[in-house]
Amino acid sequence: MARRYDSSTTTFSPEGRLHQVEYAIEAINNAGTSVGILAKDGVVMASERKITSGLLAPAKVSAASIFVSSAACVDNSTSYTNQLLIHSKTSEKIYKLCPHATCTVAGLTADANILIDQARLRAGRYAYQYQEPIPIENLVEHVCNYKQAYTQYGGLRPFGVAFLFAGYDETHGFQLYQSDPSGNYSGWKATVIGANNQAGKSLLKTEYGAKKNDGDEMKTDDPASEEVEMPDVAEALRLAVKVLNKTMDGAVASPEKLELFTMSLDEEGNCVHKILNAKESAAVIAEVEAETATSGDT
Repeated sequence: MARRYDSSTTTFSPEGRLHQVEYAIEAINNAGTSVGILAKDGVVMASERKITSGLLAPAKVSAASIFVSSAACVDNSTSYTNQLLIHSKTSEKIYKLCPHATCTVAGLTADANILIDQARLRAGRYAYQYQEPIPIENLVEHVCNYKQAYTQYGGLRPFGVAFLFAGYDETHGFQLYQSDPSGNYSGWKATVIGANNQAGKSLLKTEYGAKKNDGDEMKTDDPASEEVEMPDVAEALRLAVKVLNKTMDGAVASPEKLELFTMSLDEEGNCVHKILNAKESAAVIAEVEAETATSGDT
C-alpha cells in the first residue's frame, strides 16, 4: 500500500504520512552526528567530521556566498559583509550566517548550501531594511518556511538536511534551535542530530545540568526546564565531546574526526565565532579522557 505513495511529497498515505519527508529524515539519521549545547555564557556546537579521503583539498568561499553577502549588505552594513568574507571556508559542517548566527548541518551538503544562502540573504535584507540584526527565531522561521514549501508542491523533493541554529540577540540572549526537512523547528537547551542521535540525547539527559524525569526532553518550551543548571562554555565543550564519543560507534575521538565550535560575547558585547584548532581540540579531548579515567577508577 505504501509503495503507491512513495514518489509523492504532496499526497498523504492512508496512515496520514508523507513518505518522502520520512525518507529525508532517515537520510539525516545516517549522516555525521552534530551536537548543540546552550551554555551560560555562549553556545557550543560539535560535529563528527567524515573523512572520505586525505587527498581532498579544503574548500574555499563560494562565489554564491560572496554574491549573497555583498548584494544583501550595503551602506552602513559593511561590517556584516566583511565578517562573512574575511575567512575562507575551513569547515564542512559549521557555517556562519551573519555576525550573530551560525548553523551546523547534518545531511546533504549541497541541499544545505541552498538554505544557507537563503538564510544569509534574509539576514542581510533585514539588517539593511531595519538597521538592526535579525532576531534569531525570525531567521530560523524563514528557513523553515522555505523548507516546508518543498513538501507541499508537486515536482519538488524535501531538502535532505537538518540544522542546528545557534545565535544571540538582545531580547532572548543565546539561543539554540533544531529544524528538520518537514519545516518544523523547536528551541533546545541541548540536542543531537544525525547518526545515533537517540544515544546522544540519552547521555545529554543525564549529564546536562540537573537530573530530569525519565522521558523528558531538553526542550526549552518545557516548564520544568527552568530547573536545569546550565554549564559554562568549557563544561559544554567537554560534554559535547562525550556525546560524540558515544555516537561515533566506538571510534577514538581525535581532532581530525571532530569539529568544535563556540559562540560567546567579547568585552564589547559582540558575538565571537570560533572553530577550535587541532591543538585546542586535542586539549579538550584530553580533559574528557582524564575525567573518564578518574570516574572509572572510582
